[in-house]
Amino acid sequence: MVAELQGIGMTSRRTRMRLIHRLREEGIQDERVLAVMAELPRHIFLDEALAHRAYEDTSLPIGYSQTLSQPYIVARMTEILMEHQPTRVLELGTGSGYQTAILARLTDRVFSVERIKPLQDRARERLRQLGLRNALLKHADGGMGWPDKGPFDGIMLTAAPKEIPAELKSQLADGGVIVAPVGEQSQTLVKLVRRGDSYEATSIEAVNFVPLLGGVVR
Repeated sequence: MVAELQGIGMTSRRTRMRLIHRLREEGIQDERVLAVMAELPRHIFLDEALAHRAYEDTSLPIGYSQTLSQPYIVARMTEILMEHQPTRVLELGTGSGYQTAILARLTDRVFSVERIKPLQDRARERLRQLGLRNALLKHADGGMGWPDKGPFDGIMLTAAPKEIPAELKSQLADGGVIVAPVGEQSQTLVKLVRRGDSYEATSIEAVNFVPLLGGVVR
């Protein structure tokens, strides 16, 4: 099985570049984001049985009713976030750690919260293997954010709340941006920028994410 995974790694360079070409065709323009996604081995963030599908432009299961998001959505959300050049980013929903790894390569510091402990443990090991030491992980209810590490100049949600929690807005620095899927049956990707005590919201496009849930799983 190890040899098989190594073989996937050898062929993944070509399939990664095909994926990057597809992302460009779909409208992703930030070359920083595309370069990181071209370098990052997405297959290591999946179970071995699914590793051969890592460079398809589709979401894939990672267990516990969670998914590794579609590469286009990962790129789009990251591109929107990076328009504001954040240095300290809060991520809610570590999941497999793939989005965390991308953010860690693009920003100075990432603070990532995950409510499902086994997923967090696997993500931590993958980030360690990649030598990404600027990502700090926490096992907690994501809806509460990480108050004692704020304020953040970027916040990304990888699960959809009914509306963006006030607790998260309060942890956003002035001029900072939240990128989040919002809604229940019908979800929209939203960009929320803080301007003093007010927030400027922009709807981007329709999306489909797992819901943001409270509580923790050990």
